[in-house]
This record gives sequence, C-alpha cells and structure tokens, in this order.
Amino acid sequence: MQKFILIYFIGINVASFVLMTFDKFKARIGGKRVPENTLHLLSLLGGFVGMSLSMSLFRHKTGKLSFLLKHSAIILVWIVLIFVYFTQFNELNFLG
Repeated sequence: MQKFILIYFIGINVASFVLMTFDKFKARIGGKRVPENTLHLLSLLGGFVGMSLSMSLFRHKTGKLSFLLKHSAIILVWIVLIFVYFTQFNELNFLG
C-alpha cells in the first residue's frame, strides 16, 4: 500500500507540474487557461510540490495574492496530514 501511495504522489505531482506549466504557456500566448479551481484541486489532491516547483521555475501565479494564500493553506494542511501520518501511525519506515 505504501508503494502505491508513493507512486500516486509522484504521478499527481508530475501532472500538477505539467498542468501549471501548460497554464503559464497559455497565459503567454493568450489561449484558453486552466481554471484556478482545477489547479487548487490538483494541489489539494497532493500535487502541491509539483505545482510549487512550476510556480517557482516559471514565475507563474506568484504575484496573485489570492492564489498564493489558497496554495499556502493547502500546503499547510498537507504538512499537518503528513505529520499526523508519520507520528500517529508510526510509519517511520515508509518504504520498508
């Protein structure tokens, strides 16, 4: 089960990175954009690392305070969830 979770997180983060990068590309050429709710949903589903990486690399959505606040809140929720998982369920040997 743990390896499935790891594969899931890798996949969702790659997808988030690609979608955020695609949105930046569309923003530059004036095409149809990805809705912010879709970006937030992917982040909430675990793609916050890939999305943060794309934001940082391509300077996308970094000047939009409302987006940053929601994204930061999602990251905070995930930090708490990960902390609870590793402490409450004693899963320090994640891949063992």
